Amino acid sequence: MQMTGLSDCAIDETAPPARLPERFLAWFAARGWAPRTHQLELLARAQAGRSALLIAPTGAGKTLAGFLPALVDLAARGATGELNTLYLSPLKALAVDIERNLQTPISEMGLTISVETRTGDTPASTRRRQKTAPPDILLTTPEQLALLIADAHAKRLFHTS
Repeated sequence: MQMTGLSDCAIDETAPPARLPERFLAWFAARGWAPRTHQLELLARAQAGRSALLIAPTGAGKTLAGFLPALVDLAARGATGELNTLYLSPLKALAVDIERNLQTPISEMGLTISVETRTGDTPASTRRRQKTAPPDILLTTPEQLALLIADAHAKRLFHTS
């Protein structure tokens, strides 16, 4: 491992380089951005089946880095009607902020990826539907996760293909 100068992002030089699909590269370019090193490194590690811990300053693109592997995977596979990514947020407001931040690239790239939150404020009808027809990405709180795990639909919701 080598540390980058950008932040305290550990770079794994043994992982193959990540390749962003053209749709993602075009989205970055349209915004006048280029993918950051730590975003590509997290993607490479995820694609290699490896874990990572990212520590970076505010404004460094951590949210996109963290969700980029899921977005790339879901864009390639298409909707499956199954939960792909579960994000556990300590605060419901953070989950709502992250949902809003993810909706921008998803919408601007024309991706058919569903992102929803599940907090104590989520209507009961939505919570019921999420158990049997979950979004691709679910952002939730520890309390709601405990309720999901204890539910009769937990095995279907959390199974892996």
